[in-house]
Amino acid sequence: MAPSSSAVRVPSEPPRVAPSSTLAGLLPSSPGRPASPLLERLLEFGLLACALLSVATTAGIVAVLAWETLEFARVVPLRRLLLDTQWTPLFHDQHFGIWPLIAGTGLTAGISMLVALPIGLLAAIYLSEFAPPLLRRYLKPALELLAGIPTIVYGYFALIFVTPALQKVLPGLAGFNSLGAGIVLGIMLVPMISSLSEDALFAVPNSLREAAYALGAGRLPTIFRVVLPSATSGIKASVILAGSRAIGETMIVAIAAGQQPRLTLDPRVPVETMTAYVVQVSMGDTPTGTLEYRTIFVVGAVLFLMTFAMNALSHRFKRRLLSSPET
Repeated sequence: MAPSSSAVRVPSEPPRVAPSSTLAGLLPSSPGRPASPLLERLLEFGLLACALLSVATTAGIVAVLAWETLEFARVVPLRRLLLDTQWTPLFHDQHFGIWPLIAGTGLTAGISMLVALPIGLLAAIYLSEFAPPLLRRYLKPALELLAGIPTIVYGYFALIFVTPALQKVLPGLAGFNSLGAGIVLGIMLVPMISSLSEDALFAVPNSLREAAYALGAGRLPTIFRVVLPSATSGIKASVILAGSRAIGETMIVAIAAGQQPRLTLDPRVPVETMTAYVVQVSMGDTPTGTLEYRTIFVVGAVLFLMTFAMNALSHRFKRRLLSSPET
C-alpha cells in the first residue's frame, strides 16, 4: 500500500546563511555566476598542500625512526634485541632486550582495557537503548568530559589516591605499580569506548529491533542478540583504538607505574613502559648521538609498528561497518 501524502515527510528548504566578510571575496557574486578558474586552481592547490603536509610529516617521522634504528642495528645485532630478557642500556653492564618494556606496556594496557571495556560498553548500551533523549543529550557530553582532563592529572590521581587506596586492600602493593596506573588509564579510556560504541549502536536500523520485537523477543534479548551483533564492527574498532591509545599513553604510566623494566606479569610491582623509557632518556642526561640515546628511536619504532598495526585493524573494522548495507 502506498503511503498517504500526510505520512510523507517533505524536507524543508534549509535556511540561507549570509557568507561572512572573510569568505565574501572567495565566493561568486551571484548564485548563477561560476567561480573563476584561477580561484578554483588556488583552492585546489591549497587543499592538496594541506593533505600532503600530513603525509610528509608521517613520512618524516618514519624516516627518522628508520635511520636511527639502522644506526643502532649496526652496533647491536637484532638477536640481542629479541632474545635478551633484560633492558639496561643506561647501565655499565648493558642489555638490550626489548621484552621487559613490551611486557610492562602490555600489562598496563591490558589492565586498562579490563576496566574500560565493560564500563564503556555498558554505558554505550544505556545511552543508546535505555536513556531518554533529554538525558542522553546531557549525559553523553558529560561523560566525554573525562577525555578532556590532562593525563598528568590522571597520573598524580593514580599515584596519590588510587595506589594508597589499593594498598589498604593489597598490602604487598608497591608505591609504583602497573595496577593503579592501569585502573586510572582505563577510566581515561571509558569516554572513547562509550562514545564510539554508542555511535555504532545508534546506527543500527530500528527495523532490526522492530523485527525482533515482532518475533516475540524482549528488550534485553533484542539488545544482546540483535543490536550488539549488528554493531560488532564499530565496537571492535572502538576497542582497538582504545587499546592503541593505552599503549601510547605516557604521563600516567611515567608517574604511577615506575621506571624499573621487568619481564613480569605481576601488577603489584614497579614496571616501565616503552613511553616511560622514552621520557626517561629524553630528560637531557643522555648525550645526543650515543648508543644509549639511539635506544629511544628503537623503542619508538617498535611502538610505532604496534600502534600502526592496531590502527590499521581498527580502520578495517570501521570500513566494514560503513560498507554494511544494513547501516
